[in-house]
This record gives sequence, C-alpha cells and structure tokens, in this order.
Amino acid sequence: MEEHVGKACVICGHEKQEGIRIIDGFICESCEIEMVGTDVQDAKYPFFIHQLKRIWMQNNA
Repeated sequence: MEEHVGKACVICGHEKQEGIRIIDGFICESCEIEMVGTDVQDAKYPFFIHQLKRIWMQNNA
C-alpha cells in the first residue's frame, strides 16, 4: 500500500495532496482557486502577494 504524504501550502499552511508547485513552493488547490478569483482591490490580495513572495525569498536565500 502506498502512503501519500501531503505538502504544506505556502498560503494556508495546511497539508494537502492536490495543488500546484511553483519553484520549491506548493499551493493547494483551494488556495489557488481563491487567489485566481480575488480582485486586486480585495483586502486579501496583499496577503496572497506576501505569501507568494516567501517562495521567491526561499529560492534566493
């Protein structure tokens, strides 16, 4: 029997199976859907940008 280990989402921090990989980061499917549907004027938009910057910072550290 195979054991599937989830990856921690850089947005919500939860361990999930389904999502996308960006460089060395992982974004779960539910956060991806929420981000894509978020307008730039939405209060959550800066939060998403901040969390995505963490991927860039980890890769360039």
